[in-house]
This record gives sequence, structure tokens and C-alpha cells, in this order.
Amino acid sequence: MNVPGLAQLPPAPSRAPALTALRMLLALAVVFVMLAITGWTAVHRPEAGVAPRRAALASWAAARIDGHPLPPADAPVRTVKRFFAGLDGAQRARLADGYPLVVGNLDGAPATTRYRANLRSLAQAQQVEEARAADVALTPADRATALRRAHRFASLAEPGRQILSFDPTGGGLVSEVFGDLDRARRVSVVVPGVDSDLLTFERSQRRFTAPVGMAGSLYEAERAAAPGTPTAVIAWAGYTSPTGVGVDAATGRLAVEGAERLESLTAALPGDAGVALFCHSYGSVVCGVAAHDLPRRVTDLVVAGSPGMRVENAAELNTSARVWAMRDSGDWIADVPHMELGGVGHGADPVAPEFGARLLSSAGAKTHTGYFQPGTGSLDNFAKIGTGAFGSIVCATGNDACRRGISGTGGA
Repeated sequence: MNVPGLAQLPPAPSRAPALTALRMLLALAVVFVMLAITGWTAVHRPEAGVAPRRAALASWAAARIDGHPLPPADAPVRTVKRFFAGLDGAQRARLADGYPLVVGNLDGAPATTRYRANLRSLAQAQQVEEARAADVALTPADRATALRRAHRFASLAEPGRQILSFDPTGGGLVSEVFGDLDRARRVSVVVPGVDSDLLTFERSQRRFTAPVGMAGSLYEAERAAAPGTPTAVIAWAGYTSPTGVGVDAATGRLAVEGAERLESLTAALPGDAGVALFCHSYGSVVCGVAAHDLPRRVTDLVVAGSPGMRVENAAELNTSARVWAMRDSGDWIADVPHMELGGVGHGADPVAPEFGARLLSSAGAKTHTGYFQPGTGSLDNFAKIGTGAFGSIVCATGNDACRRGISGTGGA
């Protein structure tokens, strides 16, 4: 009401921006409390074992084979492929045996040559750790860790295993292939999240929460889903992942480093098979950062239990790959603030409708670590994507919404 002679007060400002800012501050406070509880400093693995890798790189840089120089260890994949294509079998074997820590991790070298190199590296690393386990000058804790590492290396070297990469430096990097990588018409890569290293690469208990169990489970599911389609699955713990839910898990530093390695891996895969990435937890951050630089042969990018992909929507990933997402109703990751502020947090929630991902059913997954458990709807959907059987994928919405626009699926 206007009262003559009285100045009119300006309209009250909207409270919406203030409430939005308050929510963001509260969410950020939750993140910082989480980091304070879990520890800001317990995020780096020890660098024990760095000397052998450095020595191997130095030897490789100075070496020649039959008078020809070797390509730099950080040479582009196409350069490495061209170099090894010009060698015969005996020459490849000589390099694998003479420089196993280099050849075994050299993207672009033939898979079988890398398997041979890594078998030798594992034997050498096992001997080192067995000696450390018997060294009374070390603390009991260090000796126990050395013994665990020796046992892990012995397990990885068992007959029939195909170790595509192996570096014992620090917590270690490792990847393993299930199936015939050279003959595969479809290749799947499992990109795990936090606490993925040599010692956690496989587990006897809670088997399907570790990279080996996850990839092995997916490989068997793909074989069941498409018996006539040659497939291969890679368990890829080939990047330094965060240790626990600390500062590294809440930021993108390790994801950026991991993305470079993931881009190199996918570029180096043999043949022209289509590739699907299955990115779990922090692994989805790695996949999100890598997305715009992945080769076009990567046709599908699947995230499960994601804290975010460091973008606000799927379009910002700038990838030609189809983007899929799922989250179990009991997954605690839903309570993590899906935002990014000052480098902390990973952005929007991939299962939010406005993000724009194709939403998949995760029926039966049960919590954050159950997505690769045999018999679950989540694993069944993974296998269908991995084999290209898109027509029978089960969407989170119960209709065909996630299949729409894919040729041959019957979706509108």
C-alpha cells in the first residue's frame, strides 16, 4: 500500500541466491570435515623401489639393438608400434628379457611381448621382496609388507595370467588381460577407484570388489551374454589412485595423471576393436578427465557409484562415446556433495536427469562395491554394453529411455 508523504521501501531481495550459497557452503563444510577426519597428509604412497625403474630407463635410453637405437620410453604410441613392427620375434624377446621394466610398461609394444617382459619383472621383484622380508634390519611391519608383496608377485606370475603392465615402484601399478587381446572384437577396460594398487589388485575375500575380481566377473558375464563374440577385459590399476577418502580423493590431481595413462592405454590397444570403459567410483573421475582425448574407438563410457566427472553435464565431456551411469539406492556416494568449489569436489551428479547420461538399472548391486557381483542387474548391463547387445539393456527408468537413439535397439 502506498502512503502519501512516506518514502517507499525497496522490495525485499529474493532469498533464493542466499539459500543456494548457504547450501554450497554447508556442502563444502561436509567435504572439509570429511578430509579433516580422514587426514590431509595420509595420501601419498612410499617411493620405495624407485631405483630399479630409474635404472631400467637409463639402460634403455643408452641401448641399441643390432645397431639401431631404441625409441624413447615416453615415445608416442604410433612410434613404438612402428618400431616393434620392424623387429622379428627373437629381437622382441631379447628386448623383453633385457629391459623388462621398460618393455612391460611400453604402450605400443605387442601384448605378448609385454606379457613376457612382465613375467620376468615379477620374478625379479619377488626375489627383492623375499630378501627384504628376511632382513632383520627392517622393522617387523616393513618385513610383513615385503612378504605380502612377494606373495602378490608370485600370484601374478602364475601360469596363464597375462600381465599387461607391472611397475613395483611405491604402491605399484599393474594391469591384467582376460581373453585374447589380439583377437578380440570388443575390449572392455575396468577403471577402479581409491585404494587400487599392487596389494589390493586382487582379494580372496570380497573378491568382486578388487580390480581382478571385477574384470574377471565382467569377462565371464560377457562370454555368457555373447558366446560367439571374441572379447577381452582389462583390469587396469595402471594409475596412482587416492589412498582412502582423503584430500586426493576429493580433488582431481591424480585423475589428471591417470587420464593421461588411460588415453595412452586405449590408443595402444591392438586392432580396431570397439572399446568400452567401466569406471567405478574415483575411476569415473579419471574417465571424465580423459573423455575428450580418448580415441574414437572408445564407443561407451560407463560410470558406477560416481562422485562426479569434473563436468556439469555429459555434453561437457566432449566425447563421441555414449555416456552411461548407474548408482545403487544403498550406495553411500549419493551423500557426497556433487559439486566443485575451489578445486574440491568433482562436479555434477552423473545420475541426475539433467546431467544427460543414459541411466542404467543397478538392480541387486547393494552398496558402493557391489556393481560387479555376479547375478546383479548392474553386471548384466555391463556385459551387454561390453558386447554391444544394447537392445536388451535394462534402463533405470524401467522403459527404453536409456536405449533411445542407438541403432537397432528399438528405442525411439
